[in-house]
Amino acid sequence: MAQQTVIAPNEARQERHPSALQPLMLVITILVSVLGALIGIHMITTLGVAPNTSVIGAVIAMLIGRIGFFGLRKMRDVNRQNLAQSAISGSTFAAANSLITPIAVPFAFGRADLVWPMLVGASLGLLIDAFVLYRAFGSKFLPADAAWPPGVAAAETIKAGDRGGKQALWLVGGTAVGIGASFLGLPMSAAGIAMIGNVWALAMFGIGLLVNQYAPVLLDVDLAELYIPHGVMIGAGVVALVQVGMILAGRVTKRERAEAEAMRDVVAADPSLAPTVQPRQLRRVLGSGYVAYVLGALLLATLGGVWAEMPVAAVIAWVLFAGVAALVHELIVGLAAMHAGWFPAFAVTLIFLVVGLLLQIPAVPLALVVGYCAATGPAFADMGYDFKAGWILRRDRRPYTAYEMDGRRQQMIASMIGFAVSIGMVALLWRGLFADGAIPPTATVYADTIRAGLGDADAIGNLLLWAIPGAVVQVLGGPKRQMGILLATGLLIATANAGWMVLGALVLRGVWKKLRGEEGEREVSLTGAGLIAGDSVFSLGKIL
Repeated sequence: MAQQTVIAPNEARQERHPSALQPLMLVITILVSVLGALIGIHMITTLGVAPNTSVIGAVIAMLIGRIGFFGLRKMRDVNRQNLAQSAISGSTFAAANSLITPIAVPFAFGRADLVWPMLVGASLGLLIDAFVLYRAFGSKFLPADAAWPPGVAAAETIKAGDRGGKQALWLVGGTAVGIGASFLGLPMSAAGIAMIGNVWALAMFGIGLLVNQYAPVLLDVDLAELYIPHGVMIGAGVVALVQVGMILAGRVTKRERAEAEAMRDVVAADPSLAPTVQPRQLRRVLGSGYVAYVLGALLLATLGGVWAEMPVAAVIAWVLFAGVAALVHELIVGLAAMHAGWFPAFAVTLIFLVVGLLLQIPAVPLALVVGYCAATGPAFADMGYDFKAGWILRRDRRPYTAYEMDGRRQQMIASMIGFAVSIGMVALLWRGLFADGAIPPTATVYADTIRAGLGDADAIGNLLLWAIPGAVVQVLGGPKRQMGILLATGLLIATANAGWMVLGALVLRGVWKKLRGEEGEREVSLTGAGLIAGDSVFSLGKIL
């Protein structure tokens, strides 16, 4: 009798993640990407913001899975829904923030002839941005178990649609409250984020929001006019870069060593908590990312005629500065997104614009570097949300690592399809949009600021002065909390009552957890995910 092979339970469960290139999945991905790009372009040119369409993509995928013919029932699989969700959110932010806004900068500056070169540069910036996040996600710097609040919302929506039960009730209840309160004008995504993210980081975020809201009323001070938020962000950003450098160098403090020792047993029980990217790999990806940004800037300088604007040495300096600006911009935006779920891409780009003015970069090359810088960051942050959603949906798989890395690769492919659709649609639509005056408001601000210059000799002093408290707060919070970055983010965002929503939700979260323990923490997280989902649904409904 032939000997039977005994299959171990873990081996029996091994399977490959659904492919983003399967014909059915590919068709759905392209269709939702077209929808996402249209939503992103419309909203950024009318309201000046882009919505997070992750939850919408998840809902669409779930509805498709309820169709019983043409093989569409396969879309009931939560991992396929995650791929559709990744594609639509990627195409939305790519079209709105990473493409149409950057190419509008030279147009608003009066140089329509530079739109096509800027589109090439922005497209390269977008793709490099995504590549760096793909290779860095899961590292100690950008851990999968960090907050990434909109990603939690997307994953919980998908899980609730798949499983139902008590968790679905908490999520649906939060969504209903989110829609209703958003109708009344309350920023419910801010409250939802506070129920998911890091408490210390979000407390600083809420304080920054309140200071920004009430300083003009109570103190008669315009923070932005005095470059106070920009100075705080510069100081916090410099310290954050030093902290990143320490992580890359592999330096481990006594406290970190003790935390790692305490986590050893936890990681053994749950391998999804172990980093999938080691410091050496992170060094390599950030280094190669900077080189790629420099090469992209060199191509932009050639296509944009920067060589005719400045001498050779100045162009070389411009190219190196553009590479630094693009890389630092994406890292700061990514850190803010990871902890707070909001990213100050406009404000951080404005900081590099101010630095460019201080360096006396000529107007046209500065417009190009600002557009190039603006192209990075949003896709980085959005892919972090999507990978977080995928991580939540995949973390119970055993063996874990192979399935997680395969799933992350498929999400990257789905996002790249969304990016390709966005690039094509922006290339087709920009001329008609700009001719009709549909220009993103942020691009107009960049162009006007370049024309006006700093206009104030005290600007440098204010930047340096307020960099000090930003640096101090960032040092106190450490690399895990990013308190300085989040304080500056709050100071840079002007959303009425968002600060109250954040701080109020943090208090409610603490009280509920004290009353209900670990179960209360789960209930609060589900409610927060529902609030974010409700706010997203309301925002999209308002557009449509």
